[in-house]
Amino acid sequence: MRVLVAPDKFKGSLTAAAVAAHVAAGLRRAAGPGLTVACLPVADGGDGTLDAAVAAGFARVPVRATGPTGEPVPGAYARRGQRAVLELASICGLAMLPGGRPSPLRASSFGLGEVMRAALEAGERRLVLGIGGSASTDGGAGLLQALGARVLSRAGTPLPPGGGALPAAGSLDLARLHPAVHQADLVVACDVDNPLCGPDGAAAVYGPQKGASPADVAVLEAGLQAWADVVAAATGTDMRDEPGAGAAGGVGFAALAVLGAKPRPGIEVILDLIGFRDQLAGADLVIIGEGSLDEQTLRGKAPAGVAAAARASSVPVIAVAGRVSVPAERLARAGIARAYALADIEPDPARSMASAGPLLEELAGHVARDWLAGPAGPGRKR
Repeated sequence: MRVLVAPDKFKGSLTAAAVAAHVAAGLRRAAGPGLTVACLPVADGGDGTLDAAVAAGFARVPVRATGPTGEPVPGAYARRGQRAVLELASICGLAMLPGGRPSPLRASSFGLGEVMRAALEAGERRLVLGIGGSASTDGGAGLLQALGARVLSRAGTPLPPGGGALPAAGSLDLARLHPAVHQADLVVACDVDNPLCGPDGAAAVYGPQKGASPADVAVLEAGLQAWADVVAAATGTDMRDEPGAGAAGGVGFAALAVLGAKPRPGIEVILDLIGFRDQLAGADLVIIGEGSLDEQTLRGKAPAGVAAAARASSVPVIAVAGRVSVPAERLARAGIARAYALADIEPDPARSMASAGPLLEELAGHVARDWLAGPAGPGRKR
């Protein structure tokens, strides 16, 4: 019997790799010899994307970069051949804010551009940008500045970083944009379809999640509108209303409009990168996982993408989660035969998070006894 364990992270508790390791340990202990377990942590373009690539055989390349509010951070990208994977969240994302203090007007995407520049200068020409978890709403201006573009005020002076400066944007000078950008095949792993501006745009929808007050949102919205005008004048194309332009505070917009990137659903990109379909061949059971398995999970997040791919190959799927708030019939329609929750064996959320690893191993024992024991083998409880 062969089981493929392909979970996402349990946010605030365990990385995807740690989840996979604990589930695998519990399965092996309960099922005994004869069971083959393959671990393949997944992500959807947000935090954990870099780790998923490294777990799948990419090499981690350290790069010094700038955090969201200007502090140096230990950045990195993952490389295999001429393909590189970059994760915004690990460089200038919300988790990198000093002390966790939001800075909605000053936060910048500059650090992502620094890491992208390093990858280009190392010869990488097939780049994947995972852009979930952004701390900024700067329209991707910082990303472009790090790649050599000049963002100027109407008076012709360079703009400081952050979306709060963008209302004064007057022009975009692309003459010094890194030449390797035009030789690169750039894919943006993105799971939102928001435009850059307006009531469904980056400032209105995601600004408050990044600490923006109503007054800040108004400033950021005005800045994004001015920035879109400037980019349209420089490129000859207005892409502010393109689906995904509002992703990552407008990083999606800069990548699409200036860098020529192609948007793709994050989980599809990651499954291709980590060779999921090759690993799926010969699997008798797939185990997915996430901290909270809810309706949002089923709307295109990593576990739902894994379940869809497994279902297409007629491989049964089981979920493990911290808590489950989706009815069994709804899970079944998404291709998930059954879900097991840590909350069922430890109802206290604090204790559950603190002991998530051992609890996952215990939960995996229940999965093994229900799905791997006896003559019927995998799928017998469908």
